[in-house]
Amino acid sequence: MDELTSKIMDEVMKKLGAAAPAAEECCCDKPAAPAGTCNLTEFVGTAIGHTIGLVIANLDHQVHELLKIDPKYRAIGIISDRVGAGPQIFAADEAVKATNSECLLVECPRDTEGGAGHGSLIIFGAEDVSDARRAVEVCLRELDRTFGDVYGNSAGHLEFQYSARASHVLNKVWGAPLGKAFGITVGAPAGIGVVLADTASKAATIDAVLIATPGNGGTSFSNEVNFFFSGDSGAVKQAIIAARDVGIQLLGSLAPDEELKSTTTPYIL
Repeated sequence: MDELTSKIMDEVMKKLGAAAPAAEECCCDKPAAPAGTCNLTEFVGTAIGHTIGLVIANLDHQVHELLKIDPKYRAIGIISDRVGAGPQIFAADEAVKATNSECLLVECPRDTEGGAGHGSLIIFGAEDVSDARRAVEVCLRELDRTFGDVYGNSAGHLEFQYSARASHVLNKVWGAPLGKAFGITVGAPAGIGVVLADTASKAATIDAVLIATPGNGGTSFSNEVNFFFSGDSGAVKQAIIAARDVGIQLLGSLAPDEELKSTTTPYIL
C-alpha cells in the first residue's frame, strides 16, 4: 500500500510540476532561473505547473490590433501554463509591482492536465522589451512560493492564496480592493469549495468580493468553487487557515490512502 501511495503522489506532483523548493518571501531579487534548452529569443524560461514565459519585442501590428492592446505597448510578456491560475495570477501581481509594466490580459482556459481545474494565459505590456522580459522573469520566480498552498490528490485539489497588498492584477481579474489584504480559497470538487467559502466567512471578519462556480462564468466550467475576499491582514490569513484545515480533511476523505501535502512549501502561516 505504501508503494501504491507513493506512485499516486508521484503522478500528482508530476502534474503540478513540483520540482523546486518554495521561497518564503518575494523572489524578485533572486538570480534568473535557467532558461532551459530553447535558444529562441522569445523564450524566457519555464517554471512549476508546466508554465512557460515568453516575450515579443515588437508585436506584429495586426496581432496587436486583434488583441486590442494599447498602441503604446510595443513589447509584450507572456505567461502560459497547463496547471494553475491562482499561483500565476498572484505571481503576476508581484511582477507588476516590481516592474514598469502593465497586465493587459488574463484568461483561464479549462485544462484537464490540472485535473478538476484550469490553466492560465497572462499578457504583460511594456514600452520597452526589457521591462516585459523582467515582468515574466519575476512571475516565473514567484511561482515556487505561490504554489506553496496548493494541495492535490487523485480526487481533486485545494488552493489558497494571500497577498498583504493587492495590486493591479488582482484588481483587474477579481476586483480586489487596491492596497488591501486579499485572499482566495479554491476547492475541487466544487462542493468542497462551497464549504471552504462558508468556513472562511465564519472564521474572521472579512469582506466577500466574489464567488466563482462552475456555471457562473468564473471558473471556465471547471469542477471547483473559488471564493475571493479582502479585509485586515490578520483576518484574511485567519480565514484562509481555517478553510485550509477543513479542506484538507474533506479532500483527504475522498482518497484516504493518499498523502495530501503541499506542492512546495506552505507560505500562509
